[in-house]
Amino acid sequence: MSVYMLGLVGAIVTVSIVFEMLRRRKLREKYATFWVLLAGVIVVIALFPDVLAGAAAMLGVQVPANLLFFLGSLVLLGVNVQLSSELGRLEERTRTLAEEVALLRLSSREHR
Repeated sequence: MSVYMLGLVGAIVTVSIVFEMLRRRKLREKYATFWVLLAGVIVVIALFPDVLAGAAAMLGVQVPANLLFFLGSLVLLGVNVQLSSELGRLEERTRTLAEEVALLRLSSREHR
């Protein structure tokens, strides 16, 4: 199996998993869109490897695989930053909700 065929199979598996997670409501649409787009880019690279070679030549990268690894690292960094931001927002919301529940409990105890 060639590397490009492996990429194509990986993209198909990724899209299948994403749609199954959507169906089971384990993944939100805004995240699914990103993963489907990423799988689409992988399919393009797998079907037309000259696109990667051309992009590497245009950017002055000697080995196209190095460009692929670099871009993959940037994607993972971006996902990590986005998820960290989302986590921080959810932690703040959880803290606010816990404080509101505590105030409501205190208020209900005082009215008894």
